[in-house]
This record gives sequence, structure tokens and C-alpha cells, in this order.
Amino acid sequence: MTESPSPQTPRGEVDRDTLVRWLGEYLNLGAYPDPSLNGLQIEGTPVIRRVAASVDTSVRTLQDAADNGADLLLVHHGLFWGRPLALTGPHGRRVRTALMADLNLYAAHIPLDAHPEVGNNAMIARALSLQNARPFGDWQGHKIGLAGELPFAQSLQDFADRVQKLTGEICLVHGGGLPQVQRLGIVSGGGAGAVAEAAAAGLDTLLTGEPEHKHFHDAFEYGVNVVFAGHYETEVFGVRALAARLEQEFGLPWQFLHHPTGL
Repeated sequence: MTESPSPQTPRGEVDRDTLVRWLGEYLNLGAYPDPSLNGLQIEGTPVIRRVAASVDTSVRTLQDAADNGADLLLVHHGLFWGRPLALTGPHGRRVRTALMADLNLYAAHIPLDAHPEVGNNAMIARALSLQNARPFGDWQGHKIGLAGELPFAQSLQDFADRVQKLTGEICLVHGGGLPQVQRLGIVSGGGAGAVAEAAAAGLDTLLTGEPEHKHFHDAFEYGVNVVFAGHYETEVFGVRALAARLEQEFGLPWQFLHHPTGL
């Protein structure tokens, strides 16, 4: 049960610690063995009145958030990935940019991929009208993606065109399977290794973000189509949906900072 703002808290602002607790519960952060330090990564101002959302953390996104008056930057890819880093060079400049702006940085990685309401995969599945959605895409013993059926069969080219309209990214298509697409698996970001799982599940097509060379032959040898729609472009959905959820819950205005990587 997530915590709503108290009656004394005016809509449009929330105590930072209250918001952090709400996010932790809503995203179920403790359910995933994710080394990326999900949660509040940099502590800034104690009151949140405006939110910015971005896929990645960089000096540019942090400065843009600060310049646009955000008190909290919500990201999918944060600053920490399982090992300590000296606060020097670009990493130091990122931290310094946030601290100088009194900006809170909150990261949600695997929990945001997997979330059933605002997750990257849930949002893509909803946009594609996926039916009979079920867990798919193993990540360290957790299913973080979705599989299901499209409302009607369509050609692989038509499906790729549809995904391109959704993401704005020109898709890379490995046509290893049937010429028609209907049984689909979705794993946002780096899901190129899910081809064998897709084949075992009887899926004809996998939709994911970026390719990996070591998995190039999998599509053709397992007989599964793979549509690569971009790591960045398949992961814009979660942070935007989560920011919109914060607006709904707390009345916090938000904006999306679009800095595509082309990857």
C-alpha cells in the first residue's frame, strides 16, 4: 500500500523523504537483485515541487533539470553500477552539478523495466495492444518483460514500421523467423539474449532495444524474428509514465528531458 500525501501537505509539493518512501514501495525496489543502486542517489532540497525525467544521467541532463527548475530528476540509468567510483572527471562533474543545484537524483533501473503499471515493457505492451500478457524475459531469476499475442497477425515489415512510429527510431530487423508476426515477446533495453527463451515459449518475434554481436546468429538459428528499436527509445516509456504517476498522486508538474543516444 503506497503512502499518499498527508492532508496538511498542499497539492503540488511533497516532502522529499515522503516521496522517496512512496517510490520505494510503489516500485518494489527490494524485489530485484539490481546492482545499480536504485532509489535516491543524490540528496538535494527537502521539498519537491517540480520533477524532471530522463533516461540517462549526464552533466547535460542534470544541468537541464536544474535550469528548468526541477527539484528532482527521475532517471532510468543512474550514476552507480555496483562498484565505487572516485568523484573525479565526468563522474565528479555529474555529482557536483547536482549538488550545486540542490537537485535530488532518483534512479529506478530493473524495477522500472519490470513494473506492471508504469514499466517500460508494460507501457510498450499497452501501446501495441498486446493481449494475454504474461511474464517473460528472465533476469537473474526474475521475469522483467512481457509476452503475449498481437490482436492480429501482420507482416514483419508492417510490425517494424508500427514500432518505428511508436518510438521514432528506425528499427534494425533480423528476420530469422516466420514472415508474419503475432506471438510477441518484449524486453526493453538490452534484451538481445532473450531469443532462446522466446523460441522455447513459442514466440515468433522478440522486440528489444539494442543488438549484441554475440547473439547475432541466435535469431536465425532459433527461428525467431528480432526487432531492435533502440536501447534509449525503448526505455523512455517508464520514466515518463512514472513522472505522470507522481503528478497524479502528488500534483507535481513534470517534464521529460529528451536526449537520445541513437543506440
